[in-house]
Amino acid sequence: MMIAKHCKTTLAIAALFAASGSFAATMNHADYTSAKDRIEADFKADKSACANYSGNQKDVCQEQAKAKEKIAKAELEYNYTGKASDMNKVATTRADANYAVAKEMCDDKGSNAKDVCVSEAKAVHEKALADAKLNKKVDAARNDAADDKRDADYKMATEKCDSLSGDAKAACVSAAKARFNKS
Repeated sequence: MMIAKHCKTTLAIAALFAASGSFAATMNHADYTSAKDRIEADFKADKSACANYSGNQKDVCQEQAKAKEKIAKAELEYNYTGKASDMNKVATTRADANYAVAKEMCDDKGSNAKDVCVSEAKAVHEKALADAKLNKKVDAARNDAADDKRDADYKMATEKCDSLSGDAKAACVSAAKARFNKS
C-alpha cells in the first residue's frame, strides 16, 4: 500500500514538471548542478528506504526509486536546455521507467494473472511511446508551419517594398530581411 501511494505521488510530481513547459531553459548551470545533486541524494534516500521491505516489495521499491531518478534527470535536462528533443526524451524516459515499475509489480501475481499484468503493462508502454512519437511529429509540423508563415510574411513585406524606389525601397527590403531573419 505504501509503495503504491509513493508511486502515485511520484507520478503526480512528474506530471506537474511535464506540464510546466514554462520552466524550460530558465535555469543557470549552478542551479542545474545543485538540482542534479538533489536528485542523486533523493535517489540514495529512496533506495535506502527500500531496505525496510523484503522480497518483491523491495524490488518494486528499488525500481520506483530508479524510475523517479531517471524521470527527474530527464525533466531537469529539459528544464535546463529547453530543447524539443529533450522534451521527447522526458516522455520516452517516463514511459520506459513506468513500464519497468509495472513489470516488477507483476512479479507478485501468479501464472495467468502475471501474464495479463505484463501484457497490460506492455500495452500502456507502447501507447506512451506512440504518444511521444506523435508529439515529436506534431512539434516538427508546428516548426515547419511557423517557417512557412514567416516565409509568407517575408514575401508579402518585400512585395510591399516593390511600390517604392531607390533608397526607400532598399531600406524597406533591408528592414524586411532583418524582421524575418533573412540574409
